[in-house]
Amino acid sequence: MDIYTQITEWLNNNTGVLAVIIFFVTIFLGWITGIFSALRRKPKFKVSLIDGPTFSCTYVTGKIKDEYDVHRTGIALYLSISNIGSSASSLNYVSVAYHWNINPVSLLWLKNSLGWFWLHHQAAALEDFQCKIGESTKVYPFLFQNTTLGSHKTETYLNTGQSTNGVVYFEQQDSWGGCFPRAKKDIIKIKVMLHDSFGKKHTYNLKIPAVPIEYARKYNPSFGKTLADLNGEVLPHDQ
Repeated sequence: MDIYTQITEWLNNNTGVLAVIIFFVTIFLGWITGIFSALRRKPKFKVSLIDGPTFSCTYVTGKIKDEYDVHRTGIALYLSISNIGSSASSLNYVSVAYHWNINPVSLLWLKNSLGWFWLHHQAAALEDFQCKIGESTKVYPFLFQNTTLGSHKTETYLNTGQSTNGVVYFEQQDSWGGCFPRAKKDIIKIKVMLHDSFGKKHTYNLKIPAVPIEYARKYNPSFGKTLADLNGEVLPHDQ
């Protein structure tokens, strides 16, 4: 009796056993497929910058530290964010990082010069970011903060294919020396990190302009004033 005949005879005699085996294999494959399908379902955010209040500005505070002028850096980013993944998620907060303006030859500052200095905590802007267009005023939405002209808050829960936009604002604590963004032809390289509700981090490399405080305050008259107000200070530009 050849092998083919033996297999055919066994299948005919064990139809019930074969049906049970097929049943459990089907359940097992369905379970495995469901697990992999669930693992594949995750949010993925695409980030881009929008023209407007997107820049970095370093300004002096009027204080002195070890013979250095104390300065702060404010960063405003007008972000467009799209969920191009396969699962919905909320945006919890945004971080930004840049390289310090330190000579990499200096071994003392080598780590901070070549690495990234992160600002993880956004500052509350005292006024809306806005600009004049003819006789009208355009107010830019915040990503996580309400505008002063209304109670509407930008949507930060994004389904697949959904997008949102808004301004995030940062103020760095007192710094001195080269602890400010390194610029080349007034352009700064930054990293933007989105933190979602699943604890995932989405990081993107972008470039923004470095501007003087006079330019920054065309978009927000209170740019750079948040920490100063909290500390009861008056900046040199406001005296």
